[in-house]
Amino acid sequence: METKAKTFDCVEMKRKAQEMLQDEFDSRRQEFATFTEFLNAKAKESDWVASILGRFSDPSK
Repeated sequence: METKAKTFDCVEMKRKAQEMLQDEFDSRRQEFATFTEFLNAKAKESDWVASILGRFSDPSK
């Protein structure tokens, strides 16, 4: 079996996502006491997170 070449680097993708979150936190630092508060606020803005949390609260979905 021949392996396929990856079209992206998972570690690099994660690093860039974390860097973007850190940059946004730094620019909005006055709004949040902690990075955790910032991440929770970002999660509440996300439709994807809401759908995942909905699945946890209602396993029939």
